[in-house]
Amino acid sequence: MEQIASAGKPVQITVIGGYELKGSKGDTPVTFIRAEFNQAVLGDSAKIIVSSEGTAKYNFTSSFEFNPEGGITLDDLAHKPVFLTMTEVLPKEKKQKDEKTLVLGQAVVDLLPLVEGESSFGTIVPLHPVPGSPLEPLQPGVKQCSLEVKVSVAEPLLTAAQISGGNLLKVTLEAAYSVPESFVPAGPVQNYMVGLQVPSTGEKDYPIFFKNGTLKLGGEREPTPRPKKWPIANILAPGANNIPDAFIVGGPYEEEDGELNHPEDREMRIQAECIKKRITWDLESRCYLDPPAVVSFQKRIADCRLWPVEITRVPLVTAPKGKAAKFDKVDDENALSFHGVAYVNMVPLLYPGVKRIRGAFHVYPYLDSTVYEKTKCSFSLFRDTGHNLLHNNKVGGINSPLSKPVVAKNLKEDKIPASSVKSQSSDTAVEILDATPNYNPEGQQYVEAGTYIVLEIQLNKALVPKRLPEELARRVKEMIPPRPPLTRRTGGAQKAVSDYHLQIKNISRAILDEYHSMFGKQVAKLEGDIDSETLEEQKCQLNYELNCSGKYFAFKEQLKHAVVKIVREKYLKTIPFENQEELQTFISELYVFLVDQMHVALNQTMPDDIQGAVPTIHKSSEQLRLFAFEAEVNENFEMAAVYYEERLVREPQNLEHWLDYGAFCLLTEDTIKAQECFRKALSLNQNHIHSLLLCGVLAVLMENYEQAEIFFEDATCLEPTSVVAWTLLGLYYEIQNNDIRMEMAFHEAFKQLQARVLQAQLMKNAGTLDIETQASRQKSTGVVEHIEERVKAESSLGPWGVTSGSSTTASKAEPPPGSGAPFSVLDGFLEESSKLQSHSQERIFPGPSQDPAVNPNPSNLFSKEILKRDASKCLGSSVFLHPTPDRISQIPTTIFMETIRFLMKVNAVQYVHRVLAHELLCPQGGPSCEYYLVLAQTHLLKKDFVKVEECLQQAAQMDYLNPNVWGLKGHLYFLRGDHAEAKACYERTISFVVDASEMHFIFLRLGHIYLEEKEYEKAKKTYLQACKRSPSCLTWLGLGIACYRLEEISEAEDALSEANALNNNNAEVWAYLALVSLKAGRQLEAEQAYKYTMKLKLKDETLIAEIHMLQETVGFGNPSF
Repeated sequence: MEQIASAGKPVQITVIGGYELKGSKGDTPVTFIRAEFNQAVLGDSAKIIVSSEGTAKYNFTSSFEFNPEGGITLDDLAHKPVFLTMTEVLPKEKKQKDEKTLVLGQAVVDLLPLVEGESSFGTIVPLHPVPGSPLEPLQPGVKQCSLEVKVSVAEPLLTAAQISGGNLLKVTLEAAYSVPESFVPAGPVQNYMVGLQVPSTGEKDYPIFFKNGTLKLGGEREPTPRPKKWPIANILAPGANNIPDAFIVGGPYEEEDGELNHPEDREMRIQAECIKKRITWDLESRCYLDPPAVVSFQKRIADCRLWPVEITRVPLVTAPKGKAAKFDKVDDENALSFHGVAYVNMVPLLYPGVKRIRGAFHVYPYLDSTVYEKTKCSFSLFRDTGHNLLHNNKVGGINSPLSKPVVAKNLKEDKIPASSVKSQSSDTAVEILDATPNYNPEGQQYVEAGTYIVLEIQLNKALVPKRLPEELARRVKEMIPPRPPLTRRTGGAQKAVSDYHLQIKNISRAILDEYHSMFGKQVAKLEGDIDSETLEEQKCQLNYELNCSGKYFAFKEQLKHAVVKIVREKYLKTIPFENQEELQTFISELYVFLVDQMHVALNQTMPDDIQGAVPTIHKSSEQLRLFAFEAEVNENFEMAAVYYEERLVREPQNLEHWLDYGAFCLLTEDTIKAQECFRKALSLNQNHIHSLLLCGVLAVLMENYEQAEIFFEDATCLEPTSVVAWTLLGLYYEIQNNDIRMEMAFHEAFKQLQARVLQAQLMKNAGTLDIETQASRQKSTGVVEHIEERVKAESSLGPWGVTSGSSTTASKAEPPPGSGAPFSVLDGFLEESSKLQSHSQERIFPGPSQDPAVNPNPSNLFSKEILKRDASKCLGSSVFLHPTPDRISQIPTTIFMETIRFLMKVNAVQYVHRVLAHELLCPQGGPSCEYYLVLAQTHLLKKDFVKVEECLQQAAQMDYLNPNVWGLKGHLYFLRGDHAEAKACYERTISFVVDASEMHFIFLRLGHIYLEEKEYEKAKKTYLQACKRSPSCLTWLGLGIACYRLEEISEAEDALSEANALNNNNAEVWAYLALVSLKAGRQLEAEQAYKYTMKLKLKDETLIAEIHMLQETVGFGNPSF
């Protein structure tokens, strides 16, 4: 421990007074207080008479010296309390020489605040009655006997460096369950002990022992909460055994950190903790770690990972009566028995912010070679600590972690003195492994019985601090300042034009009023039948009157200000013109604009005088997203960018539009612009999880790792249940070669995934139960079949889309026209493919993929090893143990596949291959159908058709009935130009009962093939389905072409008009409109359509030739003739 400058510091314990006290003789007993610490009596108080109200003022002070150089240390203060024993002095009887006393109770003062850096503290501690005492036991609602105590030191016992760098370790041993059947209460009394070591200064480790465990036969569960106990024996009052305000609270098995927290372990643990034998301790031992010890502890965990916790039993030695009696001899060879060890994974203590681990750990036989292999420990705490078992294992001995070595030598060949004990991580003295046996028959009974211990390890401060959410939010704001929406300007071009319209309307009303005052009676007489000459004469008179009266100039002045605002706000003219020619040009342009706007204002004032405006079709944001999606797939990236930018112009504050545009930029490999888009979305809402994750992904791709960590950590803080956020954080730590934090993040992702699956299964079971109840009620009404169909449909849906049933149980659902398109090119594909994996009769696991992108690396292999524990959590749950009648098997998702779906939606293909490698190595994952489909998609984006075909062959072998496989095969053949094979694949896809995840382009491309092969009826039917599901310019165009070829001119014109309304820049639409107009004999419309066809530069020469031929036939349609 760190040395203190002074030789010793007095610690003073002052008992101020007592309350609610009682005695055995009379109402005013005489009592005194005895203070004890570390097996030594500190002193007795004066004998004080208790008042009739039960109070007493002792004002008794005792002290002891704190001296870390060889006396009482911080460890003593941490785990040893001060005992205050109250004793009553009984009245003397006749002929009685000596005073008789009676112990009333005992109080415990915990000195832990001194170890935490405080210099003084006061407390009121309960006085626990001893057996037979008149004091009332502790009961709710009853005033408890208590003592008021104050503890103080002249100055804090810890330096500033110790307070900031030190730590306090608390180890709680609860019980060992399902112990071997050979453990019986009868026979020699046994001392059941558990021990472990923690680093200390120098080369020695600090041993922690838990002794005197109680063997119980079982029959009922241990109560919770129950108090933790001091690891000290010979405490007079039973209640004083309990550590104040420290309880064992238990908790769900799934939330533990040990080895037996899987769903399949639940039944076993319930039986072991209720029925089978167990050994209970419920002891808490504390150890102060100074700064060097904290560093050593942290390094040891990182190096060794697993911590050996030994368990054994030795016979208790009973001291015989008589002063000269000696202890019986005990054979040292047989003293140590049932030597076992539990391997506690301490790595979670290195996770950021983690201060506590608790869980159940299997007990294995202690074998030196195995222990050294797992923990790098070549030293046994019980076997190698000395020869003092007999003198330190007496009935009634003090059970203290600082007592002398407690276990005798069991093996004669291991002669290692206690002074030569090295730390656990030391590689010296490995030669002893060859001298020790590799078989432990008694320890093997632990394995056969399924013994496990429940242990809790807690620190005052986390070894690795975790960033606070406030700090993460501040860092994100520093990188991306929030951008509030721009305030609307009161001026601007639009307001200037609106003001001009308003003035025009006011002036027109004034002129009409003037006209009515001058000619109203004349107009009434003529009853509206006015010839042109009369109107011209009235106009001249009106102009004369306006000029003479000055109203004309007033109207000009009234309009002048609005015109000036238009010049400044709309035309941005604020400086003089350089020459007269420029001025005249501007005045001409302004005059035309003002006259046009005057007509607009007058038409708004007098709507009856104008024709109805041509209705315009407003394209929704979802439609624009669909059009952009079509342009992406057709590799018309320029047009796709136009649609994305139009969405942004319409709704610049909609962060989803920015995310879509950023995903498009990732597809075109414009990472700079993608980063700008994602950061813009994050600036609009700094709590948006997807924006944070995408900013993190872009930061990793651009090798800005510090910012990436901030983004990912902030996402996990804002949404701790996000599987994708934790997985991406783990992948980031893998890139940084931080295996411990990678394990932490993946473990948390598995935990959240398991919780979500179990919750969904519970909801599903509850829903099924409701349906069955409803079915039983409706049997008499003849609707049982309908209910059964609902049950089948619901059973085919896996929990929250993780799994799905057979394709025979689902029904095709068509969205209404105009429904939104998927998120991106790969959108929707991945979710459906995971649902369709269970269609095949059984799952096939072929060999590893030959793709070079998923070659296993050491980090991936390490990831596979650490994830084996967690993988069984989902596999072993009841969600996947009970297949429905319509489904042979259910295949769960993994954290990596969920992350892959997210990344593919945003086109982060560069990141996907790393995650695919993890999916391949994950025990729960592996080369599945969905895995090969994703791999095929990534190769398809690169136009690597050979690898695409290889992946699809693997996927088809695994799930031949998956429509996504056939849909993707169709796309492969279509892009290769093999339209016959593409047609067969597309037809197979649409014949399935369950739709593929992305049907839009399947219909479009299949319809295109039908048109090429002149199967116009099939093309019409296919395009009609596409128009119903997700109408676009291309779907209506295909339908129009099919109808035109079928000589259904009216239907063709309607379809082409719809296509033209959605996109009036498509040259092919104008070309077919020209053909339809020529067929219908409408010359003007034919010429207009042909003009736009040529203006938009139609590239289909065959179609142009067909138009020219029809123009020559009908004799019109080409203005150039």
